Amino acid sequence: MNQAGVNEKYKVSPFYVFFLVHSMQTGVGVLSFQRVLAKTTGTDGWISILLAGLIVHILIWVIYKIFSIVPGDIISANNQAFGKWVGNFFSLLFILYFFFLSMTVMISYINVIHVWMFEEVPSWAFAVVFMVLIYYIHTGGFRTITGIAFLSVLLTYWLLFVLFYVMKYSEFTNLLPVFHHTLLDILKGTRSTSLTLLGFEMIVMYYPFIKNAKTSQKYAHWGALTTTLITVFVYLVSLVFYSQKQLELTIWPTLSMTSIIELPFIQRFEYINVSWWAIIIIPNMTIALWSASRGFKRLFNVQQKYPLWGMSIIILLTNVFIFDIDSLYILNKIIDPYGVLFIALYLPLLLLIIYIKKLRKRI
Repeated sequence: MNQAGVNEKYKVSPFYVFFLVHSMQTGVGVLSFQRVLAKTTGTDGWISILLAGLIVHILIWVIYKIFSIVPGDIISANNQAFGKWVGNFFSLLFILYFFFLSMTVMISYINVIHVWMFEEVPSWAFAVVFMVLIYYIHTGGFRTITGIAFLSVLLTYWLLFVLFYVMKYSEFTNLLPVFHHTLLDILKGTRSTSLTLLGFEMIVMYYPFIKNAKTSQKYAHWGALTTTLITVFVYLVSLVFYSQKQLELTIWPTLSMTSIIELPFIQRFEYINVSWWAIIIIPNMTIALWSASRGFKRLFNVQQKYPLWGMSIIILLTNVFIFDIDSLYILNKIIDPYGVLFIALYLPLLLLIIYIKKLRKRI
C-alpha cells in the first residue's frame, strides 16, 4: 500500500468533494474582493472572475492527472518527481502555504469582527475560541471535517437571497460599458480574483481520504464552478448597487450592502451576517490547518496532533503580540501573489516531470 494509504473506514464518498472544494473556496475574500477588482477592471470584472474560474478548473484537472500517475498525496508526488530531499523541500513549501492560508483567513475574519461588532474585545480572545473549536473538530478526524464543510454549505446558502433584497435599490446601467478594458487589465483582475477562488488545492492532501478518488473529479469541478458563479453574481450585484467610485472606496462591499436591511425585530442586520459568516469561515481554517498538520505528519513521521498543537500556538501568539492591519497586509502578500503563483506554476510543472519520468520507464 502507498505510504499515504488510508484505511477505508476513514474515507469519505466522492460526492463530498463538492462541499470540500466549495466550502474552502468560499471565505472571507467574498466580503471584500469587489473593491480591488473594480479598481482594475471595473464593469468587466466578471470576465476576470470567469477566467480565474477557468484556470481553477485546469489546475483541478492537473491535480487529478498527477494522482492518476502517482497514487497518494502531494508528498508522494514530490518524492516521485524530485527524490526524497528536493521533494521534501517542495512539500515543506506546501505545508507552509497551507499554514499561512489558515492564519490569513482567521486574522482577516477577526479583523472584520473588530470593525463591525466588537472593537474592544482583544483578538486573542476570538483566536482562542476558534482554535479550541478547530482542534475539537480535528479530533473527530477527516470525516468530521467533511461533515462540517457539508453543514457549512447547507446552513449559509440563505445569505445569497439577502442580495436579492438589495437589488431593488440598484441601478442596472452601472453594468455599462462592457468590454472596454484591455486584455492586460483583465489578466490583472484575474490575479486579484484568484485569492478569492483559492482552496481547491487542498485536494493534494486529502485525495487519499476519498473513496474511489478518481470518480470524485467531476464533483471537484462542480464545486469550483458553483463558487465561480456565486462570485460572479456577488460582483454583478455590487456593480449595480454601488457606483464605480463607491465600490472602489468600500472596504467590505458585501457587508455594507446588507447594512441597509432593517427588520421589525432587528435593526442591524449586518450583525447577523457577520456572525453567520463564522460558519463559512470555520471550514476554511479547519481544512487548511488539517492539510498543514497532515503534511507535517507525512513529512516527519510524527503524530498529527503535535504539529497541530504547534501551529495553533503560533497562531495564538501571532494574535496576542503582532495582530494589526500591517500583519494582515503581510500575510496577504505572502499568499498573493507568491502563494497563487506557486500553486499555478508548480502543479503543471510537477505533472510534466512525472509524465516524462513515466514515459522514460516505458522506454
